[in-house]
Amino acid sequence: MNNYFRPRRSMLYVPGCNTRYLEKARSLPADSVILDLGSPILISAKESSRQNVVDAVKQNGYGASEVVIRINDLDSPWGHDDIKAVATLGADAILFSNIESREDVLRGIDALDQAGGKDTPVMVMIASPLAILHAEEIASASDRIACMIMATSDLSSKLHAHTTRDRLPLLGSLSLVILAARAYNRAIVDGTKSHFKDIESFEYACRLGRDMGFDGTSMVHPLQLAYANDAFTPKPAEIRAAGEIISALSAANAAGKGTIVVNDRLVEHHHVEEAKRLLTLCEMIEKMDHGNA
Repeated sequence: MNNYFRPRRSMLYVPGCNTRYLEKARSLPADSVILDLGSPILISAKESSRQNVVDAVKQNGYGASEVVIRINDLDSPWGHDDIKAVATLGADAILFSNIESREDVLRGIDALDQAGGKDTPVMVMIASPLAILHAEEIASASDRIACMIMATSDLSSKLHAHTTRDRLPLLGSLSLVILAARAYNRAIVDGTKSHFKDIESFEYACRLGRDMGFDGTSMVHPLQLAYANDAFTPKPAEIRAAGEIISALSAANAAGKGTIVVNDRLVEHHHVEEAKRLLTLCEMIEKMDHGNA
């Protein structure tokens, strides 16, 4: 666990150009809302979207949800103005798009610091083959990185990959970023699914992502929230097992044993650490769900 550890089962993109969506997001059970100024926003709406997001964050009201602002690329005509506008708003994190290197991360953080956001956490979006190949250097660039977020739709296009239910064309790339994130104790969240009304495929992808090690998934439509939250919430049997593991190994250690068998499974210290993480996450989810009720 790190200083930014928290539930991120569901991260919902909310377009800054639509004030109705920005308002609706206040009442949705998303663990995180990403107020989006990035590539989905038309050029003609870039500046008005920025003002919409500034006004929305100043008004507060997003409850227990983490508030993240996705800015435009720093190389774009809007990136630096975005940072200047949002750096001191008090958002929980600033999301940098299309990060491909350690230098990209440090440049973004420096721009944020120069704009007054020195203590603000950052998130990085992984969207290209080059970013996948540089995942380790990106993950290690700064302890300000609260989360790494896959942009799987962009990545699929750049790989010329087909969309399949089992996500086979993406599994190698996803695994590389998960490895990098965990090596440096970063949260890691899966990308959006373009066919947002295909709930069966979305739920399957969530459970596959959970089993791979993702903390949650990003999404583009509120219809997907309940399924993501359910998929990434530990189940009662997992919670019971975690408690049994902690108690059993504690008793074994007191008796001078380093390992013990619990429910036909050999339990060691690393299992206890994971069990404690799971129970802490459950406590946070309970508080968050109560706060969003």
